[in-house]
Amino acid sequence: MAVTEDFTGLTGRFRGELLAHCYRMLGSAEEAEDLVQETYLRAWRSYEGFEGRSSVRTWLYRIATNVCLTAIERRGRRPLPSGLGGAAEDPEAPVVAGPEVPWLQPFPGALLAAEREDPAAVAVSRAGTRLAFVAALQYLSARQRAVLVLRDVLEWSAAEVAELLGTTTTAVNSGLRRARAQLALALPAEDELAEPAEPDRRALLDRFAAAIENADASALADLLREDVALEMPPMLTWFTGRPAVARFAGSHLLTAPGRLRLVPVTANEQPAFAVYQRESGAGYHAHAVLVLTVTRTGIARIVSFQNPGLFGSFGLPPEYRAAGPMPAQDPAVPPWPR
Repeated sequence: MAVTEDFTGLTGRFRGELLAHCYRMLGSAEEAEDLVQETYLRAWRSYEGFEGRSSVRTWLYRIATNVCLTAIERRGRRPLPSGLGGAAEDPEAPVVAGPEVPWLQPFPGALLAAEREDPAAVAVSRAGTRLAFVAALQYLSARQRAVLVLRDVLEWSAAEVAELLGTTTTAVNSGLRRARAQLALALPAEDELAEPAEPDRRALLDRFAAAIENADASALADLLREDVALEMPPMLTWFTGRPAVARFAGSHLLTAPGRLRLVPVTANEQPAFAVYQRESGAGYHAHAVLVLTVTRTGIARIVSFQNPGLFGSFGLPPEYRAAGPMPAQDPAVPPWPR
């Protein structure tokens, strides 16, 4: 019992940041939770042999990284639709599903709720979890992901990374240069994604929610950047450009006022909404999670994860009745004025 308590006391506080680390590597919050469990199991089995030659945190990250490398070799990468082909040109054409694709998943802010009392742990856990960054990591090999995340997100030294991967510092530095170059091709420039000031950001999000709930395609279009992109995994079809996105939304999504209800959440350190859809009668059912990229010039990207099974990880129920209260929102999100 004493050994168990000692192990738990030393390792338990790192769980949140290990979860974020495994998510960056795999692109799936569900798989990340499984891999963190595997990490702790391996750590427990080898705990008596841990002699303190490194910190407990470094030791756990070494185990977690190796667990992730093995998983990536078995499962491959998790893309978004934009990583598999060009944007569709006709917003009126039928969309094409890709049910067999292991899609990238969002990372719920609610998963870090237990870590909020430790600001340092929260900062580490959240670093590098933005959706575009994790999507870009999917273009890298397993070892390139590990090198880039360990060096640029966690700020390990080249020597520490080389020791973990069983290679040389020269190889680590060379791999890091290649990984950075490849990542730069897939990521938009930072200045293009600069967020507005908080009052303006909240006002824009409030207007977005109102446009969706009121089925107002014109109001939605006013909030979009000219180069906005809309992705809807597990649909392979995606759109880019304000006219195409607004037209598709108006004809396929915003069909009647009151059909959709939005609950603010956070995902990948970005504003997001859990969308409930009225199917029949008075009930609303879990429909999708929208993750938004908000910039000073408007909404640059909307990724609509069409997976009702995600709602549980955001701490939300699968359904509610129209006459009842709205589901409790993510505790990470302060109430937005409506």
